Amino acid sequence: MYSLTPGYRIPAIQRGLSPAETVLTRITAAAGGAVLMSALLAPPPIWAWGAVGAATAAVNLAPGPRSVGRWAAIGIRRLCERTAPASMTDRPGATATWTLYPTQGTMQDPARRTAFHEALARALDFAAGQARTAGIQVHITHDAGVDDCTTHTQTISVHVPRGLVGDPDRLLDTLEGEFAALGALTLVDPDPLPAVAGRGPGWVALDDGRHASTARITAWPTEADGDLMGRLLLGQGGDRSLAVLYRPLPAGQSRRSARWQSAAAEAFTTDTIKADAHSIAGSAMHGALVQGASLVDIDAYLTVWGVDPEEVTEARWQADLLADRHRLRLDWLTGQQHRAHVMTTPHGASTRKGALL
Repeated sequence: MYSLTPGYRIPAIQRGLSPAETVLTRITAAAGGAVLMSALLAPPPIWAWGAVGAATAAVNLAPGPRSVGRWAAIGIRRLCERTAPASMTDRPGATATWTLYPTQGTMQDPARRTAFHEALARALDFAAGQARTAGIQVHITHDAGVDDCTTHTQTISVHVPRGLVGDPDRLLDTLEGEFAALGALTLVDPDPLPAVAGRGPGWVALDDGRHASTARITAWPTEADGDLMGRLLLGQGGDRSLAVLYRPLPAGQSRRSARWQSAAAEAFTTDTIKADAHSIAGSAMHGALVQGASLVDIDAYLTVWGVDPEEVTEARWQADLLADRHRLRLDWLTGQQHRAHVMTTPHGASTRKGALL
């Protein structure tokens, strides 16, 4: 059971805040709690309400797709990091990458496509059940070069952090057997990451001569029917890369997350129609968890490529139009393009949660 809406509804966990933002969130919560507790004894001074309100607005006020605090964090990171730091992808642990070629016609046939998705869901459920805490990351990339003929490459990468399970090689071998049921699977060593040679407003130039612009997919349509990959990548007049990073939650964590999500929906939703929608979704989630499914935290990224800034800017505009047509919402990660392109390569499997805001 997987969705772009993570199992956790708390923004600090759902969006993957930086350590500084997490500290700010905790300080804001502690200050707010202290003010409320003191108000039970004596009315606090007006400046206390103003300070708490200002801190809350800075962290949570969203004039656009990001809050003021998150925009500030992006600016600081842009000044501090001129390229993708090695620590972003060199996390200790075991990582394996395979190329995957599904059987011809799998994605075009609805029944076979559904069976493919169910097999992937079973593999994610198995990965979730191998540890008491979340941490295993499954990263799938799709690269399409559309010209006179279309070249399509798909990889699956699994990262197991050090110390999470006793024998990570055993887990990787078992997952390899699960993924082998999806198509032709071949173990590969990913190519080194291209270095950033230049950057501009919303794009980066890489040392291999390409220009890239990457967006995080923040909303996923429910009417896609599982064939959105073909709509986004194949049949379009340009090179694109799509990557999805799955973080399956263990069974206990999935149940607690579903319970808190249901409780929050009942307590804070005043719109009766929206409350009924939450209730229906919660019932479906409950049934899936009873059947042994797991909640999966998902991050999805789309990269468009070009040979020069003008071409990648045009490709970005076409991607926006396509996203509107298919009810996607793209966040182009302003100020982070120097490392956002990493997320649509196999190296994105070992990134720390919160590496991209």
